[in-house]
Amino acid sequence: MINLKNICESKGLRMTEQRNIIADTISEASVSGHPDVNQIYLKAYEKDKNISIATVYRTVKLFEEYGAIEKLDFKDGRASRYETTTEKHHDHLIDIDTGEVFEFSNEEIEVIQKIIAKKLGYELVDHRLELYGKKINK
Repeated sequence: MINLKNICESKGLRMTEQRNIIADTISEASVSGHPDVNQIYLKAYEKDKNISIATVYRTVKLFEEYGAIEKLDFKDGRASRYETTTEKHHDHLIDIDTGEVFEFSNEEIEVIQKIIAKKLGYELVDHRLELYGKKINK
């Protein structure tokens, strides 16, 4: 599990008790998925009844501004979701029926993207790949 508190502290962000709870909640939720603000709030509220939804929104925005988490806007009709920022690049496959998100890495795709950018006269500096699919019934 990636420790979001450590990431925030390493980026110079002062961590309050509520920020620590929210960071722990995001870290825990990131293991099994990509939580939205409401999911983060519900889990954080279980730990501290004084945490408001507004505090969660402000804290998530702050974590995002510091580059500790990334906002993901999948085209699945759900609210923005979040994941901790990692050094290792990965892409996403989104199940359009369930909203479940699968992370994957594929070196062939990475090479092809660089080739395409070069053919078009560009150096690839960043990218995000999102695949949307339906489970094949077997």
